[in-house]
Amino acid sequence: MNEAKQDFGKVAVLMGGTSGEREVSLNSGKGVLEALVARGVDAHAFDPAHEALDALRAYDRVFIALHGGHGENGAIQGALEIMGIPYTGPGVMASAIGMDKFRTKLIWQAMGLPVPEYAMLDEGTDFAAVERRLGLPLFVKPAREGSSIGIVMVTEPGGLRAAWKTARTHDALVMAEKGVMGGEYTVAILGGEALPIVKIEPATPFYDYEAKYLRDDTRYICPAELPPEQADEIRAEALKAFRAVGASGWGRVDFLMDEAGRYYFLEINTAPGMTTHSLVPMSARQAGLSFEALCLEILAGAHRG
Repeated sequence: MNEAKQDFGKVAVLMGGTSGEREVSLNSGKGVLEALVARGVDAHAFDPAHEALDALRAYDRVFIALHGGHGENGAIQGALEIMGIPYTGPGVMASAIGMDKFRTKLIWQAMGLPVPEYAMLDEGTDFAAVERRLGLPLFVKPAREGSSIGIVMVTEPGGLRAAWKTARTHDALVMAEKGVMGGEYTVAILGGEALPIVKIEPATPFYDYEAKYLRDDTRYICPAELPPEQADEIRAEALKAFRAVGASGWGRVDFLMDEAGRYYFLEINTAPGMTTHSLVPMSARQAGLSFEALCLEILAGAHRG
C-alpha cells in the first residue's frame, strides 16, 4: 500500500458505545484516531452513545474501534451497510457469530478444529455432574461478552453454581469450559495473513480484565517460543478458523495449549483492542508494521459488506 497517496476521505473512528467494554473502546479509539491524524487522515472521533448513527452519512469511511455489544455483534455493521458506508473489520454474519462463543465453537467443531471441552449451563443443569465431567479448574463465562468480563475460574468442588450465577448477570447464555492450563496465545489476522503468534503470561491466575488492561506485569512473548513447524501449523489453522465463521479483513484468534503441547482454539475477536496493552499491534510490530501503519492498513481494507 502506498500510504502517501491513499485518500480515505472523511473518516469516523467509532469508539465508546454502550457495552461493558466502553472504557477499553475509548482507549482503542483514541490510539487509532491519533495514529490516523498523524498520517494525514481526516479522521474524527464518533461515539454512538452520544451521536445519532444517521450522522455517519457525512463520512466516507468508518474505522470500527467499538468492542462488545452492538459494536461487535453485527448490528453496527448492518447499519453501515444499509447506509452504504465502507467499514473496517469482518461483516455482519462473521461479527454476529464471532461474538457468540457457543456458536463459534459449533462451527469449529463441525470443521474438525480443536476446541476445549465445554458445557452450556442453565437453571436445570446438574452442576456436580458438569464439574465431574470437565474436571477442575474450569472456567465459566458469558458466551456473548468480551475482554474477559464476567469470567469466573472455578477451582474448588461445588463452586460451579455460584460461578454460573455471576456469569449470567452479564448474559443469559453461559458456558463452562474445561481448564486448559499449558499457556495462553493469540494469532492476529491481517489482510488474509496470520501474523506472528503472541504468548501471554499473566501474573494473575488467568488472563482476566485486570491483566489485560490494568496491570503492567503481564508478560508478552512475540514471536511465541514454539517449534517452527507447530507455529506454522497453528497459524494456518487459525486462518482456517477465522474464515470458517465468514470473517475477513482483520481480527484475532485466541488459543490455549495443554501441558502435552496440544492446542485448542478458544474464540475469535472481530474488533480487537488497539490499546497500549493490545495484542494485534504487538504482532504487527513483529511483522514490521508500526502502529500507525497498521491503522492505515486496516482502514485501507474498509468495505461495504
